[in-house]
Amino acid sequence: MIGVLGVAGVMYAVNGGKPMDSDKSAEICKVTVTADILNVRSGPDDMQPIVSTMPRDAVTDAQGRVENGYRMLSDRRWVSQSFVALTSDSTCK
Repeated sequence: MIGVLGVAGVMYAVNGGKPMDSDKSAEICKVTVTADILNVRSGPDDMQPIVSTMPRDAVTDAQGRVENGYRMLSDRRWVSQSFVALTSDSTCK
């Protein structure tokens, strides 16, 4: 029992005093649509097929991943970074 607690303590210290994986679970990433109608594409490029659209002021979960000027919302769902804004409670970049 003491060995397990000792290993957990070392892992806690190595992670800068935060529980392991705390950064992943604590990250909030949401965006608000700033365009009148935003195209959601299947990949991070304006030549990728449109899979859906979103209206102005719609708020949706997103990922921290940005590629080629596009923010990933979820698997095969990307939006132009130029037409969304991070919400005030987002911790992603």
